[in-house]
Amino acid sequence: MHPGSRLGSVYLCREPVDFRKSIGGLSALVEQDLGMSPFGDALFVFVNRQRDKIKALYWHRNGFCLWYKRLERQRFAWPALAPGQRTCTLNLQELEWLLEGFDLWSHQPHKTLHYEAVT
Repeated sequence: MHPGSRLGSVYLCREPVDFRKSIGGLSALVEQDLGMSPFGDALFVFVNRQRDKIKALYWHRNGFCLWYKRLERQRFAWPALAPGQRTCTLNLQELEWLLEGFDLWSHQPHKTLHYEAVT
């Protein structure tokens, strides 16, 4: 993203969007459909129906920035829809893995174990 920009949260919009939308349409979608402010320190990531294109929208000081990536042969892994959940939150490392082609939802980390005593 833009050098010097500070991004806190990364939100994946789970529903595919019409990629004819640009900054105006995507920022309105964030406000109206997702009920979030597009002017914070968040990055909003959108995918098209074929999952071969991603657009990322964020606010930087005095204007919106729009980032676009198109895959030539493969598809982006995307989370399955859960009832009532419109976004999925990632950290920046997970976003990097998503952009590199890793499926974050089919590979689960080791389970956390909780013990009370050693013996």
